[in-house]
Amino acid sequence: MPVFQYATDDEIKSGETTDVYFLRTREILKAKGLDRVKVVVEVTTGHLPNGWSWGVLCGIEEVAHLLEGCPVDVDVLPEGTVFHSQDMRGIRIPVMVIRGAYSDFAVLDTALLGLVCQASGIATASARIKKIAGDRLILSFGVRRMHPAISPMIDRSAYIGGCDRVSCVLAAKRLGVEPSGTMPHTLVILFGDQVKAWKAFDEVVSKDVPRVALVDTYYDEKAETLMAAEALGDRLWGVRLDTPGSRRGSIEDIIREVRWELGVRGYGHVKIIVSGGLNEESVRSLSEAGADGFGVGTWISDAPTVDFSFDIVEVEGRGPSAKRGKYGGRKDVWRCSGCFADLVTPSGQPPPKCPNCGLRMSPMLEPLIRNGKVVAKLPKPGEIRKRVLNQVAKVQL
Repeated sequence: MPVFQYATDDEIKSGETTDVYFLRTREILKAKGLDRVKVVVEVTTGHLPNGWSWGVLCGIEEVAHLLEGCPVDVDVLPEGTVFHSQDMRGIRIPVMVIRGAYSDFAVLDTALLGLVCQASGIATASARIKKIAGDRLILSFGVRRMHPAISPMIDRSAYIGGCDRVSCVLAAKRLGVEPSGTMPHTLVILFGDQVKAWKAFDEVVSKDVPRVALVDTYYDEKAETLMAAEALGDRLWGVRLDTPGSRRGSIEDIIREVRWELGVRGYGHVKIIVSGGLNEESVRSLSEAGADGFGVGTWISDAPTVDFSFDIVEVEGRGPSAKRGKYGGRKDVWRCSGCFADLVTPSGQPPPKCPNCGLRMSPMLEPLIRNGKVVAKLPKPGEIRKRVLNQVAKVQL
């Protein structure tokens, strides 16, 4: 019995994390001779959280591993696709289509949705923050607020969405990047002296790690910033103000003041990194005030999930079959490269022209699995991240 509350790979793939009614459904289908009936299932969402106009699809690699070996065919929007919940006519856009005997994959419904709902929410929040920040540095600092078992998923999703760096050691290792972080307040407090703590960091930590001094433990941020500059000189890469969530007053004015004082003393190269309770609004205002980077925590790691649903749209022998509020039948999804508009059509129709600009639209769904075998190339996170940022540049918040 694990001492921490998480499910193993085998427990997830075997369906032990499912909602019990799927086990009962499978039992009934087998008893009534319907367990080999084939269906078409779509994964869609009717709307995105917080009024978001677009999302970033994430978690597809884990879905591939979840369904690998299961006798199904799966088509998906590639991981990292910037997607809309509905097409230009208000039709739900399938981000994934599964074909096979329902009993073969019914117990994986719960896990599959969990993999894409949470990861896509985190990736979307990260992409939105990065779009606001532009070229400024964004670090994922939120794993400490979430269950440690999912830390790699959180930072992978945040990185794919646009975060430049991540703090979790294991996540960074799996991503093939160096983990990023400066120092906690506990280091300064244990030394009882800011300067001693900064100098100890400089003396002990590898020279490859940028010297970023935490400058709000005891004194005013400006005072500690100048102390750090005097203590480390040209070796000081940046200062971190962990201030917005814990101090009263205008952090924008503090940033402007710190930037001014560094500049007039010959330390204009020193970066100002801000962390602590940041969100989209604060990142926008602090960017305008002159901050060079942000450590964003809970706003990304605890992002609202994308409420994808898993619905049968076609049943073997009966054709299109969908619950009320959903659109029956297998579908194709098309995108216009010119205006980024999407269109859903019944499957098998020729490529349409975009109603907006007249360009021939391109198909979006691509094969992921064929008869239980993963047939798609699963790109590295860095490749997915580049794709996300290229698409995000074409859309508005």
